[in-house]
Amino acid sequence: MTIYDLRFTIDDLTIYLRFNEDLRFDDYMKLDSKIYVAGHRGMVGSAIVRELERQGYTHIITRTHAELDLTRQDAVEAFFAAEKPEYVFLAAAKVGGIVANQNALADFMYDNMILEMNVIHAAWKNGCKKLEFLGSSCIYPRLAPQPMTESCLLTGELEKTNEAYALAKISGLKYCEFLNRQYGTDYISVMPTNLYGPNDNYHPEHSHVLPALIRRFHEAKVSGAASVTCWGDGSPLREFLYVDDLANLCVFLMNNYSGNETVNAGTGKELTIKQLTELVARVVGYEGSILWDTTRPNGTPRKLLDVSKATALGWTYKTELEDGIRLAYQDFLTNPMRAER
Repeated sequence: MTIYDLRFTIDDLTIYLRFNEDLRFDDYMKLDSKIYVAGHRGMVGSAIVRELERQGYTHIITRTHAELDLTRQDAVEAFFAAEKPEYVFLAAAKVGGIVANQNALADFMYDNMILEMNVIHAAWKNGCKKLEFLGSSCIYPRLAPQPMTESCLLTGELEKTNEAYALAKISGLKYCEFLNRQYGTDYISVMPTNLYGPNDNYHPEHSHVLPALIRRFHEAKVSGAASVTCWGDGSPLREFLYVDDLANLCVFLMNNYSGNETVNAGTGKELTIKQLTELVARVVGYEGSILWDTTRPNGTPRKLLDVSKATALGWTYKTELEDGIRLAYQDFLTNPMRAER
């Protein structure tokens, strides 16, 4: 893939344009293009809608789960036949942390696999110009070389605690690849690292590590608890990306990338879970002790993404972790019902 840059100035305003020789002019989304965001009420989908609106896109199509159950093939096909979206961001998914993944292996595999297959297949049947599939860094092998490149997919064993979810996501991105190869579609995949930010899930059992820590430290601060006990030993390394940065990348890739290989979405920076807990506690204002339950699982030892592909395309993240945690905590405080999800 070759990228060309062009700069010019009009009335002291510098205009910057970037051209990808592998994309045709009509591959770029127009401001009035029909764009369907699947999963618009979730953290990722809602961030994509915000980013599209921020950039001036005016014809964004959404449906709630009550209006359209993506696990129902007949309903999905009827929706696509009626709406004929030109572009699709597939951000809908059944998600959860270690506990949820371990307790509902079959549900995570079935629900995710069937909904993504329904959407991707219906998009292809109805002539969708381009689809972007949102996956997860858990698709990569548990002991993949670090940082993990896109090419390490399927080169080793998956992490057992989220194997079912990972297998479903791998199936979705591979289906996109196979449609491209067999039918010449332009379907791409994005693999985000751990995400956090507005509209996150703060449920005490079903959430991911960062929102779970925000809730636990907040409740400990309010109750005056002397200590908070966290799972594992705090040694695993993790990378975190603010969800609005991911949304910016998603729109960028829709307009600037075509290819069968997925694109990693992350910061290229990592910290231990112990460092993360200390950072969240400081942001929340909790001053008690942090204890560790080493009988609980750690999960994957390390999950750092190689983000050189996104960087080479001209994109980089904007929100540093501490700033993002402060924004996420404000979201938690101002939207208390999210703590019940």
